[in-house]
Amino acid sequence: MSTLLSVSIALLVGLLMTRVFKPLKLPSVTAYLIAGVLIGPYCMGKLGIEGLGFSTHGAVEALSLISEVALGFIAFSIGNEFRLSDLKKTGRQALIIGVFQALVATLFVDLALFVLHLMMPDKISVAQLITLGAIATATAPAATLMVVRQYKAKGPLTDLLLPIVALDDAVGLIVFAVSFGIAKTIGTGNVEIVSVIVNPIVEIVCSLGLGAIMGWLLTLLEKMFNSNTNRLNMTIAFVFLTASLSMLDFHAGPVHISFSSLLVCMMLGTVFCNICPLSHDIMERTDKWTSPLFALFFVVSGAELELGVFADMAVVVVGIVYIIFRSLGKYFGAYASAKFARCEPNICKYLGITLLPQAGVALGMCATAMQLGDQGNLIRNITLFAVLIYELFGPLLTRQALISAGDIKPMSDEVKMRRQTKLEMAKNK
Repeated sequence: MSTLLSVSIALLVGLLMTRVFKPLKLPSVTAYLIAGVLIGPYCMGKLGIEGLGFSTHGAVEALSLISEVALGFIAFSIGNEFRLSDLKKTGRQALIIGVFQALVATLFVDLALFVLHLMMPDKISVAQLITLGAIATATAPAATLMVVRQYKAKGPLTDLLLPIVALDDAVGLIVFAVSFGIAKTIGTGNVEIVSVIVNPIVEIVCSLGLGAIMGWLLTLLEKMFNSNTNRLNMTIAFVFLTASLSMLDFHAGPVHISFSSLLVCMMLGTVFCNICPLSHDIMERTDKWTSPLFALFFVVSGAELELGVFADMAVVVVGIVYIIFRSLGKYFGAYASAKFARCEPNICKYLGITLLPQAGVALGMCATAMQLGDQGNLIRNITLFAVLIYELFGPLLTRQALISAGDIKPMSDEVKMRRQTKLEMAKNK
């Protein structure tokens, strides 16, 4: 009962918070995250009233299934952006920018933290700074997708943004695996070629392969039904199934075989939308079904934010340096590569700002970094600090960038008049 009560309270508080922040014109994502902080362990959770907020981080982690399912649907929706007809126009640009901006962010963070290491060698080690540089590649697809949906963003920048955010996962996996392998080598002195090179390649290939197979199977099964309701139910069931299969983890000799749930579900959506003639209609229906799930996901994400990291001054200093130089790397990396790819001036100017949000993938990376023992604690705390800042301010910056680029259009006078008329008619009744 307490879990169900917590879920309902989380969703209600999140929805009410969007009304509170509506006069400030903040994105709904930010309102959901703040709602999560309010009902989390550091605010309402301290009251100790069962069901009214989350009293411990363990209570929040009990809802981790919601996060897994939501991320699966987010990746599935982003896969819809990889339609071959659209990729013919933006595919080359997305690939160039997606790879280059991630590598530049890593380089900026590595150099900045190395200077900090020379100044304070007792606060941050070389192994830690290399690992944090790799984590800097990751961009959160969830916040970006929610802002795009809420404001119905449409235009050249949005068309390029979503494929780039999806590519970040693949690029980040490779960069992190190589960097983390080097970091472990520095600590132990043993070079593990399998973990540095083989494992990340296997993970990416297996993830894309599993997603492609599931996308093909989903298309075959959709043909068995004539009802749109049944087709929607089949799609939802398949995303659940694919997300669960992506949690498989085993060894084949020295090789570690695992899957990235984001890549698997993204590939599911990509194959499905390209080979199923009914995919466009089904995707639209799926997006409507997932709206409350995404809202709950962000409220739970807000409750997971670790406010205790502010108590350690060393974490705050390193965290600020990390945030500043990752942001600079993302912005200038996107700007330079967009120029090289001959993108429109508005894309060059604003794309980097939309790539700042960071959450799920980065947290997964820092969980792996805990293998460094005591050194992993600093990496975890800095990542949590950065996620807290980026998740609260990233969606707002993304919204402003999309408005400035012209992808989010202001509400027309005709639409405003129509809404006002409906409100007045409802009051008169």
